[in-house]
Formats: sequence, C-alpha cells, structure tokens
Amino acid sequence: MSWSIANQGLSADTLLNLESIFALGNGYLGVRGNFEEGYSDKEIRSIRGTYLNAFHDVIDIPYGEKLFAFPGTQQKLVNIIDSQGINIYIGEDMEPFALTAESVLAYERNLHLDKGYSERKIHWKSPSGKELKLHFRRLVSFTTRELFAIHLTVEPVNFTGPIRVVSRVNGDVSNYTNPNDPRVAAGHSKRLSVVACEVRGEYVCLENETMASALRTSCVTRHEWEGEWQVETQAGETDATVTATASLSGPLSLTKWNVYTDTLRHEQMLVDTGIQVQESLKHLSFEDMLEQQEHYLADFWKRSDVVIENDLSLQEGIRFNLYQLLQSAGRDAHSNISAKGLSGEGYEGHYFWDTEIYMFPVFLMTSPDLARQLLLYRYSKLEEARERAKEMGHAQGALFPWRTISGTECSSFFPSGTAQYHISADVAYSFIQYHLAEEDDAFLLQYGAEVLFETARLWMEIGHYYEDKFHIDEVTGPDEYTCLVNNNYYTNVMAKHNLKWAARIFARLQKYDEAAFQALCVRLHVTGPEADSWLKAANDMLLPYDEKLGINPQDDTFLRKAVWDFENTPPEKHPLLLHYHPLTLYRYQVCKQADTVLAHYLLEDEQSQETIRKSYDYYEQITTHDSSLSSCIFSIMASKIGYKDKAYNYFIETARLDLDNTHGNTKDGLHLANMGGTWMAIVYGFAGTRLKENGLSLAPSLPAGWQKYNFRLTFRGRLIAVTIREKGVELELLEGETLELTLYGQSLTLGNEKPLTQALQA
Repeated sequence: MSWSIANQGLSADTLLNLESIFALGNGYLGVRGNFEEGYSDKEIRSIRGTYLNAFHDVIDIPYGEKLFAFPGTQQKLVNIIDSQGINIYIGEDMEPFALTAESVLAYERNLHLDKGYSERKIHWKSPSGKELKLHFRRLVSFTTRELFAIHLTVEPVNFTGPIRVVSRVNGDVSNYTNPNDPRVAAGHSKRLSVVACEVRGEYVCLENETMASALRTSCVTRHEWEGEWQVETQAGETDATVTATASLSGPLSLTKWNVYTDTLRHEQMLVDTGIQVQESLKHLSFEDMLEQQEHYLADFWKRSDVVIENDLSLQEGIRFNLYQLLQSAGRDAHSNISAKGLSGEGYEGHYFWDTEIYMFPVFLMTSPDLARQLLLYRYSKLEEARERAKEMGHAQGALFPWRTISGTECSSFFPSGTAQYHISADVAYSFIQYHLAEEDDAFLLQYGAEVLFETARLWMEIGHYYEDKFHIDEVTGPDEYTCLVNNNYYTNVMAKHNLKWAARIFARLQKYDEAAFQALCVRLHVTGPEADSWLKAANDMLLPYDEKLGINPQDDTFLRKAVWDFENTPPEKHPLLLHYHPLTLYRYQVCKQADTVLAHYLLEDEQSQETIRKSYDYYEQITTHDSSLSSCIFSIMASKIGYKDKAYNYFIETARLDLDNTHGNTKDGLHLANMGGTWMAIVYGFAGTRLKENGLSLAPSLPAGWQKYNFRLTFRGRLIAVTIREKGVELELLEGETLELTLYGQSLTLGNEKPLTQALQA
C-alpha cells in the first residue's frame, strides 16, 4: 500500500505544484510533470522544465558597489530542450484535445514509486461530444541515464474517424523567474540558443549551446508508431515536429524516445552519441524499460524502505520523499544534489551544505555507493575551494562555496553566503561520517585525508588565540537571521570536530600505508607538527556557554540582543526574510532555523544532556522555522531529550511538506533537504540511531499512536532490519557477517542465527 501518489484534480491553483510533485529524474536528467499538450487555460504560466544535473550557464552578478573578492559571476541551471510536447486532434474538424472542467469525464494521475513511472488516465469528451480514453505513461530511466520516454495510447469510445498527433521537440526555451521572490528571482531567463535542428533518417536532432559557459546539450528523438499511421517530419530553425495521421477505430499507440547528452559527460559529438544510445535501445520496448525500472527500484527499496503501520498519509509522505531523493542524487564528479533536486529552478540549481547535513546521511546508511559519489563531487571541487580561500585572504586551506554548481562561489550576499564558513566543516563532517560507516582507509588515503587536511588548515587561518582559547570571528552560522558574529557555537564546534579528526586521520593513515601516506604529505606539504597544531586548536576551541541560563549561546553577543516581538508579528509577515530588512533581523534574538540545536544533534557528546535540554527549550521559543531545514532537527532533538509529543509534531511538519505545499512554494521545486530530514527524524530521532567511533548505536522509541514502524540500515557491508513495536525492538541481520552494536547503551552481538529482540526503554 501507499506505493503511488495519486491525484484527480485539475485546479489551476495546484497544477504548478503538481508539476514538481510528478517530476521524474535519475540524478542526471530531470523532467517536470508538465502536461504533454499544455494547459487549456492560457492564464496559467506553466513552469515547463527539463534539466541536466550541473548543466549550467554563467551569468554576471550585478552590484551597486562591488568590493574585493565579491564573486563576479554565478552559475545557473539551464532549462533545456523540451521534448514533452504531444498534441492530439480528432474528427473531420480536428478538435484539439485539451483538459477543461467540462471536458473531463474521468481523470486520474499517478506517480508509481515502486515501478518508476508516472501516468495520466483520461476519459475525455470533446465540445462536439466525441469521447476518447487516453493513457499517458512516462519514465526517466534509472538504467540508461540519457533516456526520457513517453508512451501514449488513444482509444475511441463513441466514434470513428481521423486523428492527428503532433509531436514537438522545442529548442526555444527559457528559465522561469519571479522578481518578487529572491529564491527564484535571478534574471537572465533566456540562456540557450539553438545551434542545430535537423532530421537524420528516423531521428529528430536538436542541439543547443549556452550563451556564456559554451556548454552544449542535444536531444535525439525517435518515434515508434503502433498502428497504421502516415508520418511527416519537419525541422524548423528552433523546433521540429513529427505529424502522424490515422483512422481511429480502435486503440493506437505512440512511444516517444528522447535521449539527452551534454558536453560535461559526452564530450563533443553529442548528436552522434545520442543516436548511438538510441540504437542501443531499439531492441527494447516501453514495457521492457518499465521492467528495468521496477528491478532497479526493488533493489533500492530493499535497502531504503521505511514502513509506518496504520498511517497511510505518513507512509505516502516518507516513500515519496525517499523516491525524490533517489531521483535527484548526482552520480558523477560534475553533479551533486541541488536544493530543489531536478524538479524545479528554485535557487538556480545550486548545491548547498544541505547535501552533507540533510541528504548525505540517507544515502550513507542505505546506498553507500551513492554517498561515495556525493563525496567525490566535493573532492573534485577541492582546487576551486583552495582558490576561494586565497581570494578570501587565507594563505592556505580550502573554503568550499556557500552555493555553487561548478565549484566557484555563486552567492552575492556575503553575510549569509560566503560568511557561512561552516560549509567547509560540514563537508569534512560528511567525510568523517563515511569513515565511521565504512572504515574505508583506501578512500581516506586517496580522497578524504586531503579534504580533511585542507579544511583543517582553513580553521587555522581564520581562527586565532585569545586568552588561551581558540576563537573564530566574523562568521555566520546556519541561522541566516543572525549574521557576521564572533564564536558562533555551531561553527566553532564543527571546526573543532574537523581539526580533531584531521589530526586523527593523519595518525591513522601513517599506520595504514606509510609509503603512500608520506607521498601524500610531501604533495600537500603536511607535517607532524602541523597536525599537532590542529589537535591543540581543537582542544582549545572556545565553545560559548552561559552559566546563568545553562545553555550554549548561539554566539558571543546573541543573548545581549532584544527578543523579537513574536506575539505582535502577524502571520502575513512570515517568512520574515520576505518582509524585513536583514539588519532589522540581525538586531534581535530570532532564528530562522536550528543553529545551536543543530550542533547539539550533530555533535551531541560535546555537551551534557542537561545543557542540550536547556538550549533546546531556549531556542525553541525564538525560532520561526522559516527554513524547511529546521523542523526535522527540532524533532530529532526532542526525541533525544524525551519530548515525545514535540518530536512527533515537528516530524509531522516535515513529512508531507511538498505533498501538502505547506511552505507555499512547491511550484519552484521540491524541498530535498527537508525530505532527507524526514528520514532522519525517524531513523535518528524516533529510533535514536547514531554513528560513533565505537560503531552503530540505537535507542528506539515508539511515537504515540503508532503500532509499528521499521526501516533498514546498511553498515559496513551488512544489511540490518530494524523493527519497533509496542512489545519491543527487533534487530535482524539480513546480509553480512556478525556485528557488534549498541542498543540502549548496552553492547550486543547481532548474528545471522535469529533476530535480536529487547523491550522498549524510556
């Protein structure tokens, strides 16, 4: 049950949101859930989109006053060639198929999470009374990354007569912008030009080029017509149409095979490469591709499924979120996971720290190979991070960009962009988490150590000693309503973690492969005394603490500010960032999202349970959760503290955020970090899962009203099933060798013989 997202509505108010919800992707290629025929209501501006992960143009950043090291350009995800178009005309008068409230006798739309395709089933009545049944199915292949396919079946109900189908491939496309919303406000909507539009035999071939980055992409389209059709193909300057006519007396079908290539992955012969891919697919039918999709997803769900009994709404939400994460995760050195995945153009397709802190953990514990690919992307951008550190005045180290695609900084507003130095510690944290989960010393030696060493060097550059403590000044933490502060607790504690582990990995790799390690040290000019300085700075790191309140202040001056007047701030003034100048927000105790509370989640052993509880209580009162990254963290930490009702209520805010459009901007793309946060709220929150130096630990609880929930974890080559119900916890080793783990603080051995069971504990 709950293996599909269903919709029967055609409301103009929800169609744009549904374009995001019904988006399909495979980490490389993404297609929004647009109607093939478009909308009959011309007042609706469809956000019609097809995207390749990391395929971008470069645009100038305008400044009134541009100062040193402000980035002059930024990358922007480009909406590329549109191959979705299919229009249908019937009868002697060629009435066009168009969905209106009056014309639809039955309508159903489904996204099949276990089968990997979407569909629309329509019983339609034309203005003159002719009735058709239409069945659109579409997929973006998980096994052939370049492929987007559409299958259409048309069946007459009460008439026979002529039918004309016009399939279009359009290269004259633009990006969507909204000048009233900074999240999608960047201009430059027209970034592609058509450099080729031609017909090669049975193939329609279009090639586009970006204006500044000079990247190229192509779409090669092939049509398979089932039935007696007369087909004519015509190529114009910017688009091509394939027109087919037939006599409609029974079911007729079309399969439209669209293959996308680009110069980031396919070098220069894009159309030729696209034709080669098409040729390799000719022996396969659409049904064969569906079978491949289902097989791929069976393996994914075997490792990733989360089951919540007796709550279909939540079950639907968590599976939808996991599916969209899978569709969005980059699988090569060019790509990562953008804030909106491949479902929309919000935030220009940029990658943030969201990946490392909110999305990477899902793949780390379910699909480690994908997690590794996300790390390799960051490693591939290390040289750009080194260059950015130098631009910012540092002699050495690596400062990863706040928002980027190709590795350079894209944020023009430095107080809540470049100043968020914690991004480098977040990247380092993900490499450390991968080490704890996989114990892959070869990966550490080849990739991880270099990232950890260079980010550690950054903290030595920006930090300094004052009164025997290591301080970090003029940075911004995760909370973007408080910028440019000294000793942000989150930044300092994450930097401490980074420095400590850089020193530990230095010592570990010496023992693992001394010769290879020495070669690395020579290349990076890293020495033992330098590693010792990292450890000393970590041990001396200032972690702000307020004796009176018993909490960790968010920064040196946060508690001195007046508290925001929440009671007299009307709902229509939220989110605050759209209604108040940043300086106004900076002067108050008001948090956009979890900051210190997030630090307590990521590095809970740095503080006592009592300090964590008091910090939670304090910051909860002044946090607006205007960011979708926030509620899941408050849910996780409420679970840790024992606030079961709060844990559940915050979780509910995350589970269906996009399905229910609770933030009001799902049309611009899905909130991928929140989707990862939903999984974390279950696995790290309710189930108390943690990755520590001593291995895997769990401390499960059962939310009120739940009868049972279960999930699976991949850890060091093992597949573990975790089931929590009223009568207790059950751990079962499904694959791999015997494992030592911790349950409620007690060390246990999990073997293949039988599941391990234990009663629930408070």
